[in-house]
Amino acid sequence: MKVLAIDDQQLVLLPLEKRLTVLGYEVRIETDAAKGLGAYDTFKPDLVIVDVNMPYVSGLDVVKYIRTIKNSETPIMILSGNTKDETITEAFDIGINDYMKKPLSLNEICARVKNLIGLPQTVNAVKSDTDIMIQQRCVGVVIPCYNEEERLLSDEFLTYIDKNSGYHLCFVNDGSKDKTLEVLHKLQKGREDFITVYDCEKNRGKAEAVRLGMLYMAKKEDLDYIGFLDADLSTDLADFDDLVKTIESSDFKIVSGSRIARMGANITKESARKIISLTINFIIRKILSMDFKDTQCGAKIFHKDVIAIAFKEKFVTKWIFDVEIFKRMTIHFGLKKAKAMLCEQPLKRWIHADGSKLSMKDSVKIVGQLAQIAWVYRSKKADSKTVVSNELEIA
Repeated sequence: MKVLAIDDQQLVLLPLEKRLTVLGYEVRIETDAAKGLGAYDTFKPDLVIVDVNMPYVSGLDVVKYIRTIKNSETPIMILSGNTKDETITEAFDIGINDYMKKPLSLNEICARVKNLIGLPQTVNAVKSDTDIMIQQRCVGVVIPCYNEEERLLSDEFLTYIDKNSGYHLCFVNDGSKDKTLEVLHKLQKGREDFITVYDCEKNRGKAEAVRLGMLYMAKKEDLDYIGFLDADLSTDLADFDDLVKTIESSDFKIVSGSRIARMGANITKESARKIISLTINFIIRKILSMDFKDTQCGAKIFHKDVIAIAFKEKFVTKWIFDVEIFKRMTIHFGLKKAKAMLCEQPLKRWIHADGSKLSMKDSVKIVGQLAQIAWVYRSKKADSKTVVSNELEIA
């Protein structure tokens, strides 16, 4: 039995292809809907699974092609994040057999496939102990790594991406002197479609490692959102996914994790670090003119269309580049609009990990770096006003 699956996001198709193949189906996947139409003619599938929202040729166009132009009764299932009643109604009106709303489990998808066309007779049904969730969005996560050979929680990263579709992890090796790069390549092996290793031969600091990783991931067309996360998982991936859920269900362009101590949350910090952190945050709020509680949390997710604004230019500092990101948003959009685009979301868990690269001495130096940011971006703001003024005079 043959199954043709068409979706413009490869991260959705790959786990689906793997599971259906294990069950005995012959599977072909296409990320280009136009090529999917050609595949239908040559592959002659017994079932077509298609997404609705795709560029140029939509899923409904694929259904019309099969039902109207080819006059075929091949079973068609839609697998989509589009939950609009009018879209679902139209899909059934033009002849689909089933409509599956993302997110949903891979086990449920396979059960529906079996219900429509049955299981291949030559292969015994395989029950999977792992139920993967097929998400409606695809997310890139940049993880900067410097001498993380001993601290990298490889099993936690692998377990999460194996159970959750739609995630692509990009580990940036920032010129590590230990065996971090070797560990990362071992982590990537066999999961190249879901894990990228970006190697910086020389150590450039966390800011540059994150910036290069974000710009690299922005080139991947199937990603909706891109963020970054600390390698020690002081903020875990489940909490990071909560940030993703917020940005995908809102108009925010950036959702930043916040390590605020509150009931029901597991937030731990060293007392000395906490005192310095409060002082630094007070200065940051004055610089940004925003009531941020915690700009420096290493968990943030960005809408893809603001990546260039936030990361195109090199950062002034190596550690507090988060402040520069928010400052760049303010300069580009204006303070009022930037405030509406930014969301600070409290985390459920944040644990200070032993071996942190930022020492107490570094924390004191941050005050000087903040003064540097205030001066540099004050000049940029002045330059921006001059450009606008000149444009108005020309007009």
